[in-house]
Amino acid sequence: MEQSRLPQADVLVKVDYSTLNYKDALAITGQGPIVRSFPMVPGIDLAGVVEHSDHADFKPGQRVILNGWGVGEQHWGGLAQFARVDAQWLIPAPDSISSLQAMAIGTAGYTAMLCVIALEKAGIRPDAGDILVTGANGGVGGYAIAILHKLGYRVVAATGRPNERDYLTALGAADIIDRSTLSAPGKPLQKERWAAGVDSVGSHTLANLCASVKADGAVAACGMAQGLDFPASVAPFILRGVSLLGVNSVTRPRAERIQAWSRLATDLPADIIDRISRDIPLREAVATAHDLMAGKVQGRVVVDVNA
Repeated sequence: MEQSRLPQADVLVKVDYSTLNYKDALAITGQGPIVRSFPMVPGIDLAGVVEHSDHADFKPGQRVILNGWGVGEQHWGGLAQFARVDAQWLIPAPDSISSLQAMAIGTAGYTAMLCVIALEKAGIRPDAGDILVTGANGGVGGYAIAILHKLGYRVVAATGRPNERDYLTALGAADIIDRSTLSAPGKPLQKERWAAGVDSVGSHTLANLCASVKADGAVAACGMAQGLDFPASVAPFILRGVSLLGVNSVTRPRAERIQAWSRLATDLPADIIDRISRDIPLREAVATAHDLMAGKVQGRVVVDVNA
């Protein structure tokens, strides 16, 4: 394909790595209405080097990261060797994070960091009690566990794969619970158990999490793996003062994105990145997307678009 076919925008990026996220898998397999127009290049994030720029903020040779902004859904994305994108969607890559590491972290790790920052702003401190992380075997869940553990929180992981206890423990989980205890309809107000939570699942899981958070606790919600619905009541919010914190990772202002990536550079142990991620060549993206939708993928999948 000629570069002239790329969508019009002010920065041309030579992509080093992209990833396979849940949205990418939905787009590739056709199992969700993610793609708004065809043809489309999936890939909701990318890391690479500026090849050409018509914007003063970015120069050729500069390393950059992109997360979200409808890229891979409405605008051609990162699963290609070049991407032409709007400058406002890009941020400079931290010096201490390579392009490979940036995509091993990817939108999942960046979203996890936004969730942690949201809990901090809500006043949740490490001495508050246990933090429940749902969807623990996914990218967001895994990075949330690792970051919270590094910051001194005691983390409990909810997973449907109890056989992967060793993996979750290595990330920093102090305890494991079966996701089935959360995924079915529950009482609107339950025994106070969690100081806070990070949820990437939605539906009954999010409702049950909110119903069992302690007074003045908080839940950072960022995903919908179980569903978009929220079959809950207002009881936890008005009787216990629980805060439900919506985390939108797609269109954050540049300052917030730079802050999140700066925090990732300091608050995410480097060895965790290798534990959570694996690399595949671009030619394996379609098959791996089907595996992801079938629940066969653990952690993060980095795509080497040049392999």
